[in-house]
Amino acid sequence: MQLSSILTPERALCNLPGVSKKRFLTTISETIAETTPNLSADAIYTALLAREQLGSTGIGNGIAIPHCRVSECTTITGTLVKLDEGIDFDAVDSQQVDLLFVLIVPAEETDEHLRVLSALARLFHQDEFCQALRGARSNQELYDIAVRFDQEQQA
Repeated sequence: MQLSSILTPERALCNLPGVSKKRFLTTISETIAETTPNLSADAIYTALLAREQLGSTGIGNGIAIPHCRVSECTTITGTLVKLDEGIDFDAVDSQQVDLLFVLIVPAEETDEHLRVLSALARLFHQDEFCQALRGARSNQELYDIAVRFDQEQQA
């Protein structure tokens, strides 16, 4: 999986206000729906919230990878977010989360969903990658850092 195949510059959001987990899920669902015409904010929010109720997607070290499958989704869609302040995301290490990658996958793509999640987890477990993202100052810079780092890892 190449990050550039699921992430666009419009879905790289730097210094988004954090507030709370629920407010974040609402805001990000609306943002994704705005850039993905076949998806509704309600469908995304409902699926993300249902997944979070199964267990937090906060993987530790300030990182969360909220993800879900949505029947209306036709292509794997990613959104990278750097929050201006960390929020409580019920992470496994109880640390506040400030880096998130939201993943929306077509309902029938179970195997690909797991492959993409695994690749994202490997990326976000690299301190150098996370520190570079945390240093981004604009949406474009956040996108460029993520895509460049991913390409270097695959080379």
